[in-house]
Amino acid sequence: MNRRTTRHRLRVLSGYVGGVLLGAVLWQVIGTIAPHEVFDSLSDTLARLWQIILDGTLGTALWTSFQTYLVGMVFALIIGAFGGLLLARRQLLRIALEPYAIALYATPMVGIIPFLLALLGFGFWPKVVVIILFAFFPVLLNTQRGAQSISPELLDVARVYRTRERDIWRHVILPYTLPFLMTGVRQSLARGLVGMIAADFFLSSDGLGGLLITASERFDTAEMLAITLVITVIGLALMAIGRALENHFARWRVG
Repeated sequence: MNRRTTRHRLRVLSGYVGGVLLGAVLWQVIGTIAPHEVFDSLSDTLARLWQIILDGTLGTALWTSFQTYLVGMVFALIIGAFGGLLLARRQLLRIALEPYAIALYATPMVGIIPFLLALLGFGFWPKVVVIILFAFFPVLLNTQRGAQSISPELLDVARVYRTRERDIWRHVILPYTLPFLMTGVRQSLARGLVGMIAADFFLSSDGLGGLLITASERFDTAEMLAITLVITVIGLALMAIGRALENHFARWRVG
């Protein structure tokens, strides 16, 4: 690592740290001035966060929410990946189903939750369905885009050498599509988190969304901000994981 790269990284790091410190100072000052029913200071928010960590409230809510999140994300990634490959490689399916996929992707998913509530009721699996709907489409559409963008010359060369269809998928289609799939995974991780909170709001009174609703009903601004801070940190961590996966698997890209 040369000196120029080191200086650049130090400037970037100092920019991040400076931005976080500035935001913390502003939060503390505004929270001190504003009425507690409207906005609370950073110190009070962190004290409330520590309290709900110690009494187990936050841990229970995280466990409840992330059970549905993990199950929903597994289904969303599997269905989205296989669905994207099928849409890319089967023209009839693409012509028939792609308009619906794009239309549903553009639809605000929050508006569909009351319909799911009437159709499926409350409970674990309706919440899983909500998360799947939020997280499914980025994986589907990015995988489809990657599989469709494979150069025809690559496939022609493989067929000239009498490569079996199974090996074409293994050595050409899947490696080329993988970086696009990882881009979809990165996007779906964040959208799935939004779906998880929305499902908690509408379909149950537990989880992180349930804690937010309870705190708002009590006008407990410090707890509301504490839970929001936790959700924000989780979202940033998920985005960082998604970015790391995307950067790692991008090295496999062909062409």
